[in-house]
Parts: sequence; structure tokens; C-alpha cells
Amino acid sequence: MTSALAGCISDSQERGEITLIVQYERTNGTILESYMDGSLISTTGSIIRFDFSQTISELEPVKFGIDFPNNGGEISVNPDERSTIDVEFTEHGVHDLVAYVMDVEGNQALLPIVIRMDLRMEWTESGTYEPSPLTINPFPANGGTSASSILIDSIVENPDLIENIGGGRDVEITWKLVDEQEDACQNRNEVVGEGETVRWQTIHFNTFEIHELQVDYNEGQDLIDVYQTVIIQYPQLESIPNPK
Repeated sequence: MTSALAGCISDSQERGEITLIVQYERTNGTILESYMDGSLISTTGSIIRFDFSQTISELEPVKFGIDFPNNGGEISVNPDERSTIDVEFTEHGVHDLVAYVMDVEGNQALLPIVIRMDLRMEWTESGTYEPSPLTINPFPANGGTSASSILIDSIVENPDLIENIGGGRDVEITWKLVDEQEDACQNRNEVVGEGETVRWQTIHFNTFEIHELQVDYNEGQDLIDVYQTVIIQYPQLESIPNPK
């Protein structure tokens, strides 16, 4: 394998020469997990397209492919049928890929590509006295590079007891970010007036433990709604995009 410039690699051998050119608009994305009343209801992956159409081969190419060396997986296509490969990422983390082309004689050219996938968790819980804890697992499934930070944006609403009339009371809550030792790494107390919302935004850098984001209902009589967004971010180690 020779050095690469902007997604291009040349592989010269006795039987032919291959110039591998792979084009991709981006090398990062975000996976979305949606939760409703404490349960995961959907996961939306992020798709990246790899275009091999500009690849030049002295001999007939018979395979374009994306190899996943960390798990032994592979996606390949016949160049006579198509020149693009769509990869859907459903796991957060930093992913090492190898794009390749193989010609009819078995000659190959390879191109390593690094992809970064963050995770966004969207949480909605309505009409509750006992909000469920949101589990934050920052560990990448591929066992690779650790996440760099956890961003938290939590909103608690105390709706009017009777719409446009009121009649409710204040609610006292406590946010807690609890680690595996059940210690509160961060916390904040708030009072939510009827018809009002309160918000807690924070960042946490301990990505080596599983945490729980808890909303404790301390005092009051009104049902509350909880809306939360948690983002697990990774270091920006991804390859530079090579767009068309």
C-alpha cells in the first residue's frame, strides 16, 4: 500500500496498475436514539456513501469493497453493476475502514478511512411524578477510541393543571448525574412554577463509566413533563472528506 492523497491510491504491479479513487461527502455523523416514557422506541443510523466511479485500473476491476478490520465484516459490489457502496452506521464510536479495489488478476489497491459517529439521545416523558432514569453508556461497541465528552440538556415542565386557568402548585426537583458508585458527579436543584419550565445544561468529561441522568421529584402535587437531549461526542479523528 502506498501513500494516499485526497482519497486516491496507486498500486503498481507487474501485471497492471490501479489508481484507487474513492469519493465521500463526509466522514462523520450522528446516530439518533429516541426514547418515550422511559423506553427506547427507535434507533436511526447514519449512512455514508463511498463512490468508486473514478477509480482507474489497467486490468478489469472485479470488486469494489469496504472492509471492517475490527470485526471482520465486509461489503463489496461488482463494478459492472454499481460503483457506490452505502454503509449505515448504527453504533457510535470511531470506526476504521479500508476501501479497496481488486482487478481480474487479483491485484489490489487499498485506502484506509477513519469515520467518527457521535450518539444523540432524545428523551420525552410526559405526566409523571417519578421520572425514569436515563442510562448513559459512553462505551463504543467496537472497543475503540473513547468518547471525549457527554453533553446534557434537560428541560422539566410543570404544565397548567387546568389549561389557561391554572390551579396547580410549584414542584421542587433535583437533577443528578450519578456514576457507577452511585455518587452524584453533578447535581442541581430547581423549583418549577405552574406553567413554567426549568433547564439544566452541562458537560461531563468522565466517559469511562456508565452514568444515570436522574430527575428526582422532591415536593409538589402536579404532574411534570421531561424533555432531555444527551450527546456522546468523540475526538475529531476522522479522515478528511473527499467530495465529488
